[in-house]
This record gives sequence, C-alpha cells and structure tokens, in this order.
Amino acid sequence: MEYVYAALILHETGEEINEDNLTGVLEAAGADVEESRVKALVAALEDVDIEEAVEQAAAVPAGGAGGAAAAEAEADETEAEEAEEEADEEEAEEADEGGDDEDEGDGGEGLGELFG
Repeated sequence: MEYVYAALILHETGEEINEDNLTGVLEAAGADVEESRVKALVAALEDVDIEEAVEQAAAVPAGGAGGAAAAEAEADETEAEEAEEEADEEEAEEADEGGDDEDEGDGGEGLGELFG
C-alpha cells in the first residue's frame, strides 16, 4: 500500500507520477523500494484519472451504497494492487530461478508486505 500512498502524495503535490519520483518518495519515507513494483504501479496508473477516482471514492455515502462510482474507484485501486502482486510474483519466480542462497523465509514474505 505504501506504493499507492506514494503515488497519491505525488498527485496531491502536483508532481508527475513516474518511476524516479515514486522511488524518491518511498526512499524518503524509509521504505524498501522494489524497482519492479514501482514500474508496475506507474504502468497501472498510466491511464487512470486519479482526481476522478478520488472524487468518486469521496462521493460514496457512508452507508456503503456506492454504486458504479465506487465500483470504478475500487477497480482502479484493484488494478494497481494486482500490478504490484504480479511484480511480486515475477520477483519470486526470478529469485527461485536465480539460485540465490539467501533464505527469505518460508514464503510468507509477500503476505507480510501486504500489511506493511
């Protein structure tokens, strides 16, 4: 989620959401930056109107009756999260194929990263 938050910070400050800027925000926050996740998020957000998605998400009533606007905003967020997950899976496959002897644990690393 920190990658999505970094993209929102860049959007809010009027900065371009690109790999360099996203990496800079993440590094400034002290996050471990994975280049493939940065690339995946930038690609996923390329055709997303963030302002519109934020407005639609903010317009959702508290009772949960969000309709199409909430579904579209959720779809945009889901697309970004799926791109991150794909990047994680690719990294895991590359690590398995690379023969790296470092023990990364029992495979729960990806799940732990989802929750910070």
